Amino acid sequence: MVKILVDSSSDYSLEEIQEKGYLFVPVTITIGEHSYTDGVDLERNAFFELLIRSGEFPKTAQPSPEVFLKHFREAKAAGDEVVCILISSELSGTCQSALLAKNMAGYEKIHIVDSLSATYTIKILADYAGTLAKQGMDGAHIAQRLEQLKSRVKVTAALNTLEYLQKGGRISKTAAAIGEMANLKPVITVTENGTIGVLGKCIGKNKAISFILHHIRQTALDPGFPVYSIYSYGTQNCEAFEEKLIAENIRIDRRLQIGATIGTHIGPEAFGLIYVTK
Repeated sequence: MVKILVDSSSDYSLEEIQEKGYLFVPVTITIGEHSYTDGVDLERNAFFELLIRSGEFPKTAQPSPEVFLKHFREAKAAGDEVVCILISSELSGTCQSALLAKNMAGYEKIHIVDSLSATYTIKILADYAGTLAKQGMDGAHIAQRLEQLKSRVKVTAALNTLEYLQKGGRISKTAAAIGEMANLKPVITVTENGTIGVLGKCIGKNKAISFILHHIRQTALDPGFPVYSIYSYGTQNCEAFEEKLIAENIRIDRRLQIGATIGTHIGPEAFGLIYVTK
């Protein structure tokens, strides 16, 4: 049997993980003196409320190799294969922990896929892998298919505030202050190299929505995969964005809330789209 393993940056709910039968490795989130297990004991709205209220920038800790090793040893004992689809190695050391655990397990039927992305792009990859596994494909070939697909899975999102990029050290205090005064709304993506990239800098929410729509119009979406609208905390901006998408006849399969791993850096009222290109 082929097992699918994801980390909590994939933003699955525990209910969905259990329903799909996936293996799950959580990231630890620390805010002040309190630590939480992402996706387990910290509800998403509660996380963003803590983020806003505490004024402290959360720290994330990658899973240890031992957490992966437990799953890998169980798979080895059962003769199962494991396909691991994990957060970009440019954003976290999670892939490295998994590789160390694979070596410790001494089991070749573990296939580690660096998604070079995060959040629900991982969901698209994992659900595709799950479909292939149900069709009887072995783990090595599933991993090959994911390597071919992953560069086509895209996220485009607009930020409502620069505060958390600044707190995370991605921009300076001066740049954040100037941007906030100018009502700057950066439009970001995850690049093919797995890093955070800026597609554009827009003045105001409406121009950010227009920018994303223009970007999507230049892209051929693959109808064989879902399209997800995404938001962090507060749905008002996302709802305005969805209205424009619907007017453009762009299909939205679900609206999904971003979790703590990525939400730490983007803050409240962010919105965007996840899709697959042809």
